[in-house]
Amino acid sequence: MSSEVSPAKVPIFILCGGFGTRFREQTEFRPKPMIEIGGRPILWHIMRTYAKYGFCRFVVCLGYRGKVIREYFLHYASMNSDFTVGLASNELTTHTIDHTDDWSVTLAETGLETMTGARIARATAKYLGDAEHFGVTYGDGVTDADLAKEFAFHLQHERLGTVLGVNPPSRFGELQLNGDEVVAFDEKPEFHEKWINGGFMFFRRGFREYLSDATDCVLERTPLVSLADDGQLSLFRHHGFWHCMDTQRDYDDLNRLWREGTAPWKC
Repeated sequence: MSSEVSPAKVPIFILCGGFGTRFREQTEFRPKPMIEIGGRPILWHIMRTYAKYGFCRFVVCLGYRGKVIREYFLHYASMNSDFTVGLASNELTTHTIDHTDDWSVTLAETGLETMTGARIARATAKYLGDAEHFGVTYGDGVTDADLAKEFAFHLQHERLGTVLGVNPPSRFGELQLNGDEVVAFDEKPEFHEKWINGGFMFFRRGFREYLSDATDCVLERTPLVSLADDGQLSLFRHHGFWHCMDTQRDYDDLNRLWREGTAPWKC
């Protein structure tokens, strides 16, 4: 990796403002990034993955029920520490800090109805600063991808953007046939030559020219499509673990992996 760009100086923008309508049983009273895996919000798991590789500046793009995320980080120290409160003076004395998370977390309000591209446009306008590179991800997916290697790959090419390409197994079984005879059944086949955007992305600041702060700007449509059309988007292939949390089944699967001690993304 280029010595000129330290991961510690690269802000990571996390999209946490969506309504989570496909997972309403869990998101009626909290945003999807606050749904817990092993007693911790999936947002925390995502941030820990970045922190493992030296990324420690986070900008959380808020929208739906953003207050829940604000309260989580406002009380993060007290919820992970021993402390004494003087009830008359409201003086707080911290005795221990029972975590090692040395992060900078900015909570950025980006609007209730705002689409993903506009959230990034609005947040980067305020909090990108003089950084030449920045990361973007969603608040609902975990992976064991080596994000340091992805960032190094991003630095090595001249394109404006890099997306993490993943091969998730199909949600449906695949039948291999000989006429009307089933000769093979694969419950969850992997699409080895079919890549999807795994959501862990890096961009040069020039990508901001493809974004709009108009409420209806969707990151995955005009901005990324135009970037690809202009030959400015690269794919970093990841053959390992990746899983998003869109349904109750996803939630159950991720919590089972954590409970059994086999969660590939655990740091």
